Amino acid sequence: MEKLKMQSYDVIGSNTQKIAQLFPNCVTERLGKDGKPELAIDFEKLQAELSNEIITEGEERYQFTWPDKRAAVRLANTPTTMTLRPCRKESVNFDNTQNLYIEGDNLDVLKVLRETYLGKVKMIYIDPPYNTGNDFVYNDDFAQGKDDFEQSSGLFDDEGNQTIDPMQRNTESNGRFHTDWLNMIYPRLKVAKDLLTEDGVIFISIDDNEIENLQKICSEIFGASNCVARVIVNRPSEVATDLTVQKHEYCLVYAKNIQSIRLCGNKKTTISRGTVGNADQTMPIITFPRGLKCFNIPDGIYTQSRQIEGSMENIEVISPFVVENSCLKEPVQLKARWRSSNDMRNFFANHCMPTKAKINGIIEEIYFDGSRFMPYIKKSVTEKLPTMYLDNKRGSTDIEHLGINYFDFPKSVSYISFLVSLFTEEEDIILDFFSGSSTTAHAVMKLNSSTQNGRRKFIMVQLPESLDKNCKAYDQGFITLCDIAKERIRRAGKKIKEEAGLSAQNLDTGFRVMKLDSSNMEDVYYTPQEFELQSLFNENVKADRTNEDLLFQVMLDLGIELSAKIDSKQIAGKNVHFVDDNYLVACFDRNVNESTITEIAKLQPIYFVMRDASAANDNVIDNFEQIFKHYSPDTNCRII
Repeated sequence: MEKLKMQSYDVIGSNTQKIAQLFPNCVTERLGKDGKPELAIDFEKLQAELSNEIITEGEERYQFTWPDKRAAVRLANTPTTMTLRPCRKESVNFDNTQNLYIEGDNLDVLKVLRETYLGKVKMIYIDPPYNTGNDFVYNDDFAQGKDDFEQSSGLFDDEGNQTIDPMQRNTESNGRFHTDWLNMIYPRLKVAKDLLTEDGVIFISIDDNEIENLQKICSEIFGASNCVARVIVNRPSEVATDLTVQKHEYCLVYAKNIQSIRLCGNKKTTISRGTVGNADQTMPIITFPRGLKCFNIPDGIYTQSRQIEGSMENIEVISPFVVENSCLKEPVQLKARWRSSNDMRNFFANHCMPTKAKINGIIEEIYFDGSRFMPYIKKSVTEKLPTMYLDNKRGSTDIEHLGINYFDFPKSVSYISFLVSLFTEEEDIILDFFSGSSTTAHAVMKLNSSTQNGRRKFIMVQLPESLDKNCKAYDQGFITLCDIAKERIRRAGKKIKEEAGLSAQNLDTGFRVMKLDSSNMEDVYYTPQEFELQSLFNENVKADRTNEDLLFQVMLDLGIELSAKIDSKQIAGKNVHFVDDNYLVACFDRNVNESTITEIAKLQPIYFVMRDASAANDNVIDNFEQIFKHYSPDTNCRII
């Protein structure tokens, strides 16, 4: 049986395979750090394949760089053995919800999610630290190795458990003021890009302090051609300096592939006066009032079958109309599209509607004011993203109504809901890995309640920052920022359901809480060659880990979404987990015998996973493969 790797997606290995497909002559073999053969890139040959002239070191070129940028890139590509542990007691509707709330350092969380959610997230919204001189930024230290840093910083204990928040205050007096912020944001955006669907988009809130640097980073990671917009956003409150009053900030919008994205915004009907033109060349319905004087049209009854004098190529008669004394006897409707004002003059005097002006949306109807014969245009319009002055109203009022007012300047629910509505539809996944007060989760639930079949799913990621013991929230029992945010989602979901009534019976306002932690496996699982022979027979699962902990790490390893449906049943006296019905069946109990294995094999799952130490005796191991070969030969059997 194959052994599960139990670590995050190997980006470098994946990229090596891609290069091998394009340029097989550029891939060679070498001995790795563990002394085993591994594939590697021959960069001299690869350079020769890509260019006749190699850019030499020090040669002038267009680039954006800063100290430790290479280390930031490497950090994004480095896999992690960390995992996510479920926490049922802090969750809401754990067994049925499709939403996730994840506590932990967002870089490690993104790496853990990368393989499972690769190309599955439709939209990302983040509100990262603005680097104002008072913000905290993640302390990704590149001056020493990652393991050395974790030991010396006190960030993790001997078991790999997080002991303090990996944050530092980035003041303007810091000689690496911009460098530290860039090293923080770059690897997170690089990993996040992998999670986006081909038609996915990312929205990033930022202000003047780092907007220029952020746009350069995004253009490098996503491609300058994939910049959708740099939106000016009205702030809910002004920020005054000695010289200016700042009333706005920005929202930077990039696409994974701008050729693939499309608007999914709310449809609106508008009525306006003016000239007529239709961007998609559809023929609108035009209503002309009774008594309208006609021009060059003889008296008589006109239908589709009877030609009217003049140009008829753009006219379709919907209802017959009667002309008496050069006037319309009854109101009439036509489908028409005029290419020039002369076309219309041939039919209706003094009512010229040229098509020079391009109108956004689809014209549904054109009718005339009965007294002044002024053309009114009724059209359906899909909401678009304004590049200037998008309003972010006071988000504090949203949480005041929930009795949770512990946040400074939270984004408003209406603002985030509008952004989410532009590019997502039912069942799309929305990710926020700087989730803070969880406005994004609130906005997704609110939007789902207001749209038919709204089943968008959210993934919130937030570092469990400790609260000041002197603050009001701490006095009310909240220990970390995550504690407040989870309570906000609970209260917001309850309020949304109450307001929506019966229409929200099936609305998903629950969430599964997951917490980042060290691997469930002991070090011997990953590097058996570094341990003595006797140690190899020791238990390879940490003593404090549950069967459900193991199940979720297996789901991550097999690329199964963490929101998948999970059931548990007793089979031959053993607890067996079923994920997405029979897609994954797992048993981590001890003393599993042939009876349990046989009953599971008869179910013919796609995957079956068990612990190496679960077998009751050696006979179970010996007969394991034969049992599955007989009852379910197509099942992928794995062990941990």
